[in-house]
Amino acid sequence: MTFGRTAWLVLRKDLTVEVRSLEIAYTTLFFAISCVLFFAFALVKEGKAPEDGAAGILWIAIAFAGTLALGRTFERERQSETLRALLMAPAARPAIYVGKLLGIIALLSAAELVLVPLVAFLFQAPLLSHPFWLSAVLISGTIGFSAVGTLFSAMLVRARSRDVLLPVLLYPITVPVIIAGVRATAALLEPDVELSLVRFWVALLVALDVVFVTLALWTFEPLMTD
Repeated sequence: MTFGRTAWLVLRKDLTVEVRSLEIAYTTLFFAISCVLFFAFALVKEGKAPEDGAAGILWIAIAFAGTLALGRTFERERQSETLRALLMAPAARPAIYVGKLLGIIALLSAAELVLVPLVAFLFQAPLLSHPFWLSAVLISGTIGFSAVGTLFSAMLVRARSRDVLLPVLLYPITVPVIIAGVRATAALLEPDVELSLVRFWVALLVALDVVFVTLALWTFEPLMTD
C-alpha cells in the first residue's frame, strides 16, 4: 500500500471507532471544560476576569485534554492488540504514525472549537476578533504538541506506568510549543494587535512542527521495533 493510503486507512479506522463510541471525545471535552471552569471559578471575581489570563488558561486546557486523549487512544490499541496487527501489516510504519497523528489532531481541533468560545465568554477575552490568526496559532500549536505526544504514546503503550510517564516525557519537550502558543494568543488579545509579532510566533510554531514531525517519522519505526 502507498504511504498516503495507509495513513488514510488508519485515520478512517480511528475516526470510525470514535464516532461510534465517542468515548475519547466525551472524556476529553468534559475534562477540558472542567479545567476551564475551575480556573473561571477561582480567578473571575465580581464579574471581572484577570487580564492576560485567557491565553494561558486556553493552552493549559488544550495541553491537559491532549494528554488525556493521547493516553486513551493508544490504550484502546493495547487492549484489542490492534497495534501489533498494524505493525505486522505490509505497510510503512511512518504512515501508521501519520494516521494516528491526524486522528489526534482532529480530536483536539474539535475540542478547541468548544474551548475557544467558552474561554472567550468566561474570561471576557476577544479571542474571536482575529479568527484567521487564531486558527493559525491553534493549528500549528496542536500539530507540534500532537506530533511529540503521538510518538511517546506509541512508545509507552506497553509500559505499566504509562499514565505517569507520558506527561513526564511530553511536557518538557513541548514547552517551546506551549510557550509560543500562549505568547501568540496573548498578542492577539492586545488592544492594538501587532501582526508582525503574531507572525513571528506562528513561524516559530511552524518551524517546531517541522522539526518534531521529521524527528518522529525518523524514530517511530526503530522505537516500535525495539
